[in-house]
Amino acid sequence: MRGSTIARNYAETLLELARRDGNALERYGTLIRETAEAMGRDITLRRFLESPRVTAQHKNELFARAFANRAPRNFIRFLAALVNHGRQMLLPEVASEYQGLVDEAEGRVHAQVTVARPTNDGERDAIGRELSRAIGKQVVPHLEVDPSILGGVVVKIGDTVMDGSVRRRLSVLRARLTVAR
Repeated sequence: MRGSTIARNYAETLLELARRDGNALERYGTLIRETAEAMGRDITLRRFLESPRVTAQHKNELFARAFANRAPRNFIRFLAALVNHGRQMLLPEVASEYQGLVDEAEGRVHAQVTVARPTNDGERDAIGRELSRAIGKQVVPHLEVDPSILGGVVVKIGDTVMDGSVRRRLSVLRARLTVAR
């Protein structure tokens, strides 16, 4: 099995555990994301977890101590299952897959939105509301500034691109004027 398929299977299991634990989707998401981020930041932790010389028992003890009184027992058991199956290095991928599953379950999509100039919070919220209305799902906009689009917005959701930039409109107008001659 490929790593992404394995990570998705573990993420689905974690989602089910979160649902059984009082629909604690966000809490489990925070815990798995923080664990994955710690692995990315701390080279010592990453080396400890990937070392074949360190036993699964020692790795599980580390997680149990780190999450004692902070995480539900099912979450700690989930981490132990990852370690016992030698999949602890998939934690960042599991975290990413888990967030995608939670977004899907809650009808939420992420959009890459390119604007010509920096926006304030009100404009960002308005963009999110309009996209949500147009798509019929809650849209979380991730804004990027690119002055070369001149104005308007370019929105990418998954494989779909909606280009409402001034640059594109001028290009279309130029093409029409060239054909009309």
